Amino acid sequence: MELTWLDSNSWLIDWGNKRILLDPWLVGPLVFGGAEWLFKAERTAYRPIPDRVDLILLSQGLPDHAHPPTLAILDRSIPVVASPTAAQICQKMGYQNVQALGHHQTIDFQEITIEALPGAPVGATTRENAYILRQGEQTIYYEPHGFHDQILQQPRPIDVVITPVIDLLLPLIGAVIKGKESALQLCSALHPQLLLPTAAGGDLKATGLLLKLLRAEGSVQEMQTALTQRGLSTIVPQIKPWEPFIPSLT
Repeated sequence: MELTWLDSNSWLIDWGNKRILLDPWLVGPLVFGGAEWLFKAERTAYRPIPDRVDLILLSQGLPDHAHPPTLAILDRSIPVVASPTAAQICQKMGYQNVQALGHHQTIDFQEITIEALPGAPVGATTRENAYILRQGEQTIYYEPHGFHDQILQQPRPIDVVITPVIDLLLPLIGAVIKGKESALQLCSALHPQLLLPTAAGGDLKATGLLLKLLRAEGSVQEMQTALTQRGLSTIVPQIKPWEPFIPSLT
């Protein structure tokens, strides 16, 4: 297993002989609803598109997960597994093989099994996807906003968790990303070997009114300290964007 964080929510998962591109944002700016005055993020350096992608996996239909400029330049013949909202976006863009995965549904992609669980709420009626990926005895759990519920009753062990470790808060709304207590509760329930932070940071710059309102709380160091204080052996490694990370799993 080799995991590469591609900034923000984006990951490249090399597992066995398969390569999965997860929630990719690789080119162009990130803007919500065309409102650049509210929020606009851009990369600070050019990054090449991965030379081979066997599957695109999308957890949400929002632009920071199903990023339209990125999806527009990828090969439409690449299979896509996605939440129902993200699947609709890919189908409209002409992707030829799109599988919408509802909660508690699974799909086998060669030797890798992908299971969808309830993830982050978006709006009043939509609950997006979290994922468990399994190959043999190894497992990865991914939820990019820190909204975990049914995974806490997971009877099988999880080796690697990819989720936020910080909180991002907005006035009057509260946490739009829940990392601090949410990740601690998750690790207390699942005892993963590794906790990999996602959803914040990387080689990015952002502008807009939203930045003046957002408040971040927490850090990788604080999370590792909190895990140790609870007697948990979970490690939070200091990963760098675009540098492959090979987990040492027992």
